[in-house]
Amino acid sequence: MDLAREHGLSTQAVRNYEDAGVLPAADRTVHGYRTYTPLHAQALRAFVALVPAHGHRTATSIMRAVNEGATEEALRFVDESHGQLLDDRRTLQAVEAALGDLAPVPQELGDTFIGPLARRLGLRPATLRKWEEAGLVRPSRDPRTGYRVYDAADVRDVRLAHQLRRGGYLLEQIAPLIAQVRAAGGVGPLESTLRDWQARLSARGRAMLKGAAELDAYLAARDL
Repeated sequence: MDLAREHGLSTQAVRNYEDAGVLPAADRTVHGYRTYTPLHAQALRAFVALVPAHGHRTATSIMRAVNEGATEEALRFVDESHGQLLDDRRTLQAVEAALGDLAPVPQELGDTFIGPLARRLGLRPATLRKWEEAGLVRPSRDPRTGYRVYDAADVRDVRLAHQLRRGGYLLEQIAPLIAQVRAAGGVGPLESTLRDWQARLSARGRAMLKGAAELDAYLAARDL
């Protein structure tokens, strides 16, 4: 099947896409074979271009909506995906700004208790306990007193969380970023992660441009 070969797909995959609503319904011959047209080829090109831009699920929703005649709904899916990319870019910028403002941890803040740390940063102890519950910081406990003890890495995490909270980010948004800092072994090694993150966002933005062009071509072909 030429339609399948163009994209290195199996004929069954093309049938599955039709069944899922990604392709418009094909006419059948008297013997029951599907007949695909240039319109189906353009639909498949649009879908294949939309997947790296928006993900398989959203790309499927976009194509299904178009094929059901709900073009406005399809465009809403596209807009929501663009909005998510913009949010991701803003998050990356916030993380870069927060890391850039993060000076080395003062020596006197190493191995400190919750009260002195909270006072130094202008926070309430209750806030630090809440951040601990959310997984943003993981202080150890003094074996004799049971008090929380924040080492230099804990203080770093608290200060980074503080920067991001002031930027308007929610705890559930901050937690995975703090986890990345821990996994990288600190702020310095995280720079390569941020570069990779930026590259992925740029690639997704370019893919959105290509996906938009192919989707527009398909919409135009449907209007003929």
